[in-house]
Amino acid sequence: MNPAVPTAPATGALPRAVALQAAEWFVLLHSGEASAADHQAFEAWRLRAGIHELAWQRALAVSQRAASVPPALGAPALGRRQRRAGRREAVRTLALLMVAAPAGWLAWQAAPQWQATHATATGEQRTWQLADGGRIVLDTASAVDVDFDSYQRLLYMRSGGIFIETAADVQSPPRPFLVETPQGRVRAIGTRFTVRLEAGRSHVVVLQGAVELTPRAGQVVRRLEAGQQAWFSQDEAGAAQAAPAGAGQWARGVLAVEDMPLGDFVAELSRYRPGWLHCDPAVAGLRITGAFQLGDTDAVLGNLAHLLPVQVHYRTRYWVTIAPAAVPP
Repeated sequence: MNPAVPTAPATGALPRAVALQAAEWFVLLHSGEASAADHQAFEAWRLRAGIHELAWQRALAVSQRAASVPPALGAPALGRRQRRAGRREAVRTLALLMVAAPAGWLAWQAAPQWQATHATATGEQRTWQLADGGRIVLDTASAVDVDFDSYQRLLYMRSGGIFIETAADVQSPPRPFLVETPQGRVRAIGTRFTVRLEAGRSHVVVLQGAVELTPRAGQVVRRLEAGQQAWFSQDEAGAAQAAPAGAGQWARGVLAVEDMPLGDFVAELSRYRPGWLHCDPAVAGLRITGAFQLGDTDAVLGNLAHLLPVQVHYRTRYWVTIAPAAVPP
């Protein structure tokens, strides 16, 4: 007999990035296509952190309430074999419901804020036009709230990364363009820039124009010009540094790296793939340079064996290891 699925764990705060991961596992495991190795990889993910277990319990709680969700979003719909785009939409929808649980799915039609929430699943990048003519690109497993009013143009970063191309405001006086993160605020000054949330801090790269960084608990304002990058926490902002070559190329679907350790490269690439992608420590120090298309991570992995003395082991598509190349006998 299946154990009862409690609804109580669904009441805690849940980051959208983790909700998206749990939703991806839920859709895969209910698709009828998951292998035994997929189930093992899922259990490894589930045990890796307490927040993963919370996310999984919430996914189960949401699926129990499927009758309260619009029919196309219920568990039976999530379990069918779907086209790739349809499955991504199912993942995104389930994750949004999980973040709002337990009341979100009950108030689906009465919750217009869902229309203003932008999110992507792992491996997905999406572009939106803003009401003022500007543009944003959300990176993999990312979420942002857009809030434009008479006084300001505000983006609130919930998870992941974002590329922003601002536009001149038609209102007079012009409204400030602001990006809020858990660590503080970024004020745009006619610019193109990226913001990425990392562990306990925000990382900003300016591609054009300038921005000002203000930590939430600090008074220092750090100005960054085009070609510069810096991080800031709630208490301080790091020094401005030169941005690496290829910074911001991910917004065009390209991972551009120069002399990057393979271990770091694999960690970055893993952000664009569901499941588990691991680099053997024996080859983690190898260096790699190039521009790689993020839309086909399997092709990127296939190229590694031509660029470096490594081999790629697939237990399943969701469980991949980069290891030293076999030595001929």
